[in-house]
Parts: sequence; structure tokens; C-alpha cells
Amino acid sequence: MTPLIGIGVISIERVYPLTLGANIGTTTTAIMAALTSPSSTLKSSLQIALCHFFFNISGILLWYPIPFTRLPIRLAKGLGSISAKYRWFAIFYLIGLFLLFPLTVFGLSLAGWPVLVGVGVPIVLVLLLVLVLKLLQSRCPGVLPKKLQTWNFLPLCMRSLKPWDRAVSLYSSYCERRCCCCCRVCCRLCCRLCCLLCCPCCRCSKCCRELEEVPDIPVKAPEAFNDIAIVREAQDGAPKSPVDALDSSTASRSTAL
Repeated sequence: MTPLIGIGVISIERVYPLTLGANIGTTTTAIMAALTSPSSTLKSSLQIALCHFFFNISGILLWYPIPFTRLPIRLAKGLGSISAKYRWFAIFYLIGLFLLFPLTVFGLSLAGWPVLVGVGVPIVLVLLLVLVLKLLQSRCPGVLPKKLQTWNFLPLCMRSLKPWDRAVSLYSSYCERRCCCCCRVCCRLCCRLCCLLCCPCCRCSKCCRELEEVPDIPVKAPEAFNDIAIVREAQDGAPKSPVDALDSSTASRSTAL
């Protein structure tokens, strides 16, 4: 379904209920598999299968029946627009949301529920505050102070992905460069970060200069191969047409190359 949406055959609004229905469909196979369990584990198997079923049902009741609650559609469009502009964002999003975030919550839960609540509640409150400010800025900015009507009071790295994009582009382009030693690698990386964050005209060392592109030198076949057609003419005793001589010369040059 993803490439069909990408080429515009199907809209996201049409695929959204199909995705929710597919999530319910996967729970039926779990219930059927649980029914095949032995009598000693049948109760536990059915319990976890039904938990899976009711979890997906509650998700549909929460995010589908009322149109303005279909938040995943807007989130998908927003994340798709960001990923189309900054390709690296998709990788960081997957790693952060599906690896780092669950590991963090799991680690805090192992430390005890007071630690989990003490760390999680402030983060949730900050996210709710940002959401409320975002809604007020888009709908009725007049009720907010002038400083809070935009996000310009925050540093650029906290309200835009452009600085991060420059850093990622710098690192990726730097990895493609050929360096002679580890010292030059560290020096160039430090100088580039200095130029990015401080002064664009800063150059700490001569090794920070751009490597000049070495022009490609075409491979030239030996001149002896140019006379192969003439030698063959002399051996055959009959002159060849210019087209045949050209073909022979081209073939001999290809062979030499």
C-alpha cells in the first residue's frame, strides 16, 4: 500500500481504516493460536491474546470514530513532509521512538515507579505545554504575550532542523573524504564544527583546506595499436575501406584499454 499512496493512487484517508482493520485481523490469528495451547497454559494464552485484541479495539475507538480525533493522519503527513526534506530524520525517528524511548522507559520502570513518575510527569507536562502553545499560536495568537506568539525566543537548534541538517550533512560529506592520517581527521572535524558554530571564516590549520579535485586523466592507448589496421592491410594485400579501418582501430583501442 505504501508505493500506491506514494504515487497518488490511494489517499491516506482511505488507507487509514484499512490499516486499523488489519491490526484487528492480526489479533484473530493470536486467538486461534492460543486455542491450540494445552490445558495447563490455555488460560494464560487466551488472556494475552485477548489483551492484544482489546488493545487494538480501544485504539480504534480512540483514534477513528470522531473525525477530529484522527490524529495519526495528520502526524503521518507531517512526518512525511519532514522526512522528504530531511532524509536522515526518518532514521533518527525510528531509532529514537522504537529503540531508545522503550529502553529508557523500561530502565526507569526497573528503578521503581517513583523514579518513573518523577521523570515521566515533568516530560509529559512540558509536552502538553508545548502542544497548548502551538494550538494557541495557530488559532488565537492574540491571547498570548508578544514573545510567546512565535518560537523565535528559542535557540535555532530547538525550533528548526536546519542546524542539525548541516551537522549531519557535514559529517556525511566528511566521511566520504580521503584523509591521510587520524590526526588530520580529528583536526578537520574540529575545524568544521568550529566553522559551523562560531565563525565561518575560521581556519585552524593548513590541513583544513579543501582537497582539490584531481581531474580524471583519460587513458591513452599506445600509438602502436593505431597502426594495427594498416599492418593488417599490408598482410591481406587489399586496402580496406575507411569504415572498416575505423572499426578495427576502435576494437584494438578497446582491447588495449
